Amino acid sequence: MDLSPHIERFRKRFAELESLLSDPKFFDNPQSAQELSREYARLKELVSAGEAYRKTVADLGENRALLQSELPDSELAMLVREEISRLEMAEKQLAQQIQFGVIPPDPTDSRNTIVEIRAGAGGNEAALFSADLYRMYCRYAETHGWKVETMDSSPSDLGGFKEIIFQINGTNVFKRLKYESGVHRVQRVPATEAQGRIHTSTCTVAVLPEAQEVDVEIKPEDITVSACRASGKGGQGVNTTDSAVQIQHHPSGLTVRIADERSQIKNRAKAMTILRSRLLEIKIAEENAKYAAHRKQQVGTGDRSEKIRTYNFPQNRVTDHRVEVTLYNLSIFIDGDLDGLIDPLMAHAMEQRLAEVQA
Repeated sequence: MDLSPHIERFRKRFAELESLLSDPKFFDNPQSAQELSREYARLKELVSAGEAYRKTVADLGENRALLQSELPDSELAMLVREEISRLEMAEKQLAQQIQFGVIPPDPTDSRNTIVEIRAGAGGNEAALFSADLYRMYCRYAETHGWKVETMDSSPSDLGGFKEIIFQINGTNVFKRLKYESGVHRVQRVPATEAQGRIHTSTCTVAVLPEAQEVDVEIKPEDITVSACRASGKGGQGVNTTDSAVQIQHHPSGLTVRIADERSQIKNRAKAMTILRSRLLEIKIAEENAKYAAHRKQQVGTGDRSEKIRTYNFPQNRVTDHRVEVTLYNLSIFIDGDLDGLIDPLMAHAMEQRLAEVQA
């Protein structure tokens, strides 16, 4: 495949944006400036990859020509073959990066993200696993310099969570975490198991891009907002005031209840943020359904009922069922080192999108 036209297109567009960025009027429209700045950063990487690709191809040609002029068993020929092998791998990786650059970026990839974890089958053990997943994502966020803010939680008796909702803010959060939506299954011996039997429990994870007001319209007449007293643990300030907020969205049937803050105003703002993001998720799912039938394969629908991953503690094994990748480093993975599965998921999704673009 001749990548020169794509590389040249990236270079020309990058030059256009570079010229725009030098104009003081560029920042008069903050939203437009932000979008074009993201495009500029993306194209800068692609232009660099294009230059590296061209140099790698040229170096490959020189090394192959040199190999033909040398005796097959000479020491120099052995070194050249090693260099050719390294260059071929680099060429393949750079070519893939350039090809993926042809795909229009998902506008939600750069959004901040809301993650909802709920205990499923397994009772207290599922709630404890919810807490493990929450810590896992917090540690992953920390390694990327992202900020985590808890929005609401419902603790269990043994220190886990029946439900926890939190927001992650940072660069490309949704791009890297969006494939985490689905059912996560754990196989291990619970702390409460006296006979050492392995139990299977599940949690559901929903990953939602933070919605902006322009994404979804919420009419005042479509919602009912009610205040109520928070329940459960939370101290005097939470439990003795009507600070909890519940919002019902009648057209969709969605209900959001937040009681994390002492301030009713803050709880209402959080509830509206979650409601907008859930409505955006529905909107995106409806759009995807229109062309999903044309796909030969999918990484996953993102449906919360879809079993996506199994965490097997006795065997120190984690398996993602969508790309059939198994890692035998569960202890490291659950401690926040997720890229061993996130990278293959992202690559597979990009391959599918590239096939659609070229079809």
